[in-house]
Amino acid sequence: MIQAGIVGGTGYVAGELIRILINHQEVNIDFVYSHSQSGKKVMDVHQDLFTNPELQFTDKINPEVNVVFLCLGHGNSMKFLNEHQFSESTKIVDLSNDFRLKENAVFQNKKFVYGLVEKNRELIEKAQFIANPGCFATAIQLGLLPLAAKGLLQDEVHIHGITGSTGAGNSMTETTHFSWRNNNVSIYKPFTHQHLGEIGETLASFGTESKSKLNFIPVRGNFTRGILVSIYTNCDLPEEQLVTFYKTFYKESVFTVVSDKSIHLKQVVNTNYGLLHVEKHESKVLITSVIDNLLKGAAGQAVENMNLMFGFAQNAGLILKPNYF
Repeated sequence: MIQAGIVGGTGYVAGELIRILINHQEVNIDFVYSHSQSGKKVMDVHQDLFTNPELQFTDKINPEVNVVFLCLGHGNSMKFLNEHQFSESTKIVDLSNDFRLKENAVFQNKKFVYGLVEKNRELIEKAQFIANPGCFATAIQLGLLPLAAKGLLQDEVHIHGITGSTGAGNSMTETTHFSWRNNNVSIYKPFTHQHLGEIGETLASFGTESKSKLNFIPVRGNFTRGILVSIYTNCDLPEEQLVTFYKTFYKESVFTVVSDKSIHLKQVVNTNYGLLHVEKHESKVLITSVIDNLLKGAAGQAVENMNLMFGFAQNAGLILKPNYF
C-alpha cells in the first residue's frame, strides 16, 4: 500500500480526491495539508466524509510519501514546491495549470508529463511528475483526438461548452453565488479561455497547426457539476467511417466510450468516464463530449494517472456509478 499526501485539501477537487482515495485499496492517505484549516477535522469542511472522523487537516507535510497531489490554485503549485521539498522518489500529480504547457513543463529539474491518458499513456506509466489536464481541455481533447490523429482537422473548429458551478471552485464570487447562478447562464472568456493553450499543444503534436483555428465559447451553467461540449467542423468523410475512426481510436480505452446514441450529462456525473457521440450534418461533423468536471476533468483523472504510474489497475478506486436519478 502506498502513502499519499494531498496539498490544498479544502476545495471541491480535493474533496473528491479524498473520497476516491479513502476507498482505494492500494492507497493510504498520509496527510491532508491546509494551512488555514490545520487541526480541524476534514469532515467539518467536506461534510460528505462524515464516515471518516479520524481524518484531520495539518500544516505539516511528510516529504517521504510515495505520491503527493497538489490541489492548489493556479500559480500556487510552483510556489509550494519552491518552499517545500519532497524525497527524490516521491511522485507528484499537479492539478493546477502551472506545468501543463511545454514552456513550464521542466521545473526544479522535474519534467512534468501532460497527463491526458488517452494520448500519453506510455509516457505517464514511466513518469514521476504529472501535469493533470484541465476540465474543459479534457472534454474538448477527447472529442478532437481521433480527428487530429487522422489529419482531418483542416478547417476552423467551433466549440461550445457549458460547465457546472463547481468548475469555478468553492470561493465565493459574484458569478458563483446561488442568487446569480440559479436560473441563469452566461458566456465567459470567449475565444480566450486558458485551456486553449494545452489543447493547441496536444493537437500540434499530431502535426496539426490548430490553436488559431479553435473557436471556443465557454458557458457557465446553472447546475453544479459536469461539462457538455459540442464541437463541429467541416469534414468530407461519411458518418459511418468517422464513427469507425472514433471507436477504433478508443477501443483500448478504459474510460472513454463512443456511443451510438445521443448523450447527456447525467450519464457521466459522478464517474470518471468520457462519453462521446459522432454524427454528420451535410458537410459538418458534430462531436458531443460529456464528462464530470470534478472527476474525469480533475480528481478522477489524477487518480487514473497515479494508477498508471504505480502499475495499479487503471480503474482502481474509480468504479463509480453515475448519479442518473
